[in-house]
Order: sequence, then C-alpha cells, then structure tokens
Amino acid sequence: MKLRSLVPGAVLVLLVVSAALLSYLWTPFDVTSLDIRNKFASPDSVHWLGTDHLGRDILSMLMVGARTSIAVALVAVGIGMGLGVPLGLLAAARAHSWLDELIMRGNDLVFAFPALLIAIMITAVFGPGAVNAIIAIGIFNIPVFARLTRGAAMSLWNREFVLAARVAGKGPLRISLEHLLPNISNLLVVQGTIQFSLGILAEAGLSYVGLGAQPPIPSWGRMLAESQTLISLAPHLALFPGLAIVITVLGLNLLGDGLRDWLDPRLRRER
Repeated sequence: MKLRSLVPGAVLVLLVVSAALLSYLWTPFDVTSLDIRNKFASPDSVHWLGTDHLGRDILSMLMVGARTSIAVALVAVGIGMGLGVPLGLLAAARAHSWLDELIMRGNDLVFAFPALLIAIMITAVFGPGAVNAIIAIGIFNIPVFARLTRGAAMSLWNREFVLAARVAGKGPLRISLEHLLPNISNLLVVQGTIQFSLGILAEAGLSYVGLGAQPPIPSWGRMLAESQTLISLAPHLALFPGLAIVITVLGLNLLGDGLRDWLDPRLRRER
C-alpha cells in the first residue's frame, strides 16, 4: 500500500519544525531590529523574502513566528488531550450514569463557545497574550478529545478481552488504562494532528485580531493583520505569512491522513 499523504505531509511538517528549531540558534536578521531605510524592500539576495513596513526581515520573522505557532498549538493540544482523554475514559466507564451525563453536558457547554469567544472572555479578564491564547484553544480542545475517547472506549467495553479482564477482577480504572487506552491510541494520535493544524489556524486567527502573541514576538496572524492595508504597495507582506500557514496546515492534514491509513488495523493487514 502506498502511503501517498504520509511522506509529503511529514516532509512539510519537518521543514516547518526545522525552521522553528533553527530560529533558536540563528536567523538571518534580528527580528527586533528596525531598518526604516529599507522598509518594503522586495525579495533580493540580502532579504530573501523582503522586509516589512518597519524594515524587519520577513524570513527571520516567519522562522520565529513558526516557533510561536507551534508552541501555542502543541501546548493547547496537550491540554486538550491531558484533560479530555481522562474525562472520556471516565464517562465511558460510567456510561449512562449521572457522572457521564455531567461530563457530556459540560462538553456541550464548552462547545457552545468557539475558541475566539473563549479567548475574548479570557483576555477581557487577564489581557491578551500567547498564554491566554493557549488556554483558550486548550479549553476548546478538551471536549473534542473527551467525545472521541468516550465514543471509542464505549465501543470496546463489551468486547471479549474487556469481559475477560473484568472476570479477572480488574476494576474500571485498570481496564481503561491497560486495555482501552492502548486500543484507541491510534485514533487519538490522528485526532491530535488534526487539532494541531486547527490550533495553528486558531493561533493565527487570535493573533490577527490582537489576542495572541504580543509585540515584539512575531506571529503569522499579526503579520497578516499588519499587511492588510499594504497589499497594493507590498503584496509580499501578506503572501509569505499566508503561505506559511497554508503549508503548515496542509502538511499536518496530510500527515494526519497518512497516520490514519498507517494505523488502521484493516489496512495494516493488507500490507
């Protein structure tokens, strides 16, 4: 079987992650240094992707912006998985009980508020910033993983290996951790890549409206916001941040599709 999406997706994601990691050690120019004399410079041999309205090197800002986007999305997905998966397992173990209803209705309540609205409420109290963006996106991810985990775990509770574990005297907690979680981990991995890509988009959207990472920390979303009134004068200001978001999200989606095929037991038997 040819994994047509796994390899290109992994390559694109690796390129973005490599650029983010490289930015910790080296960037072509300092992203905090201003060079007003060279503002709106077109791509050339010195500034490969040109400069912005303050003379900052766009390539350097994209590299550091990748670091910001990946960090926000990664931690937010970690929050979603770290809280959502245990809640989903608990709800499945206590299916159709008051605890299951409480967890699921709580998930419905969180789903009623998009990540942007949650971010607005958080920043209204604590102010804008990357940390608050992480919290907002992380809260929105919790019910996603909780619902997926509950549905997948409930489909396994009546399987023979679970019944055998119950006969052996294992309690719901041990069964959930030792038998259910390993069998649904492939679904969680695939969903994690999907939520990662959505986290990149959410971070860009929050930064675009001024609720994400604050200056002088570069952000792809804020780069787009700053370029929207300058597109006719310097279209490259919007082109390159937009391409960075597209490439990253495309790579993560291709990677998620490839992992889904790779981890599917039926397709695995065919290979």
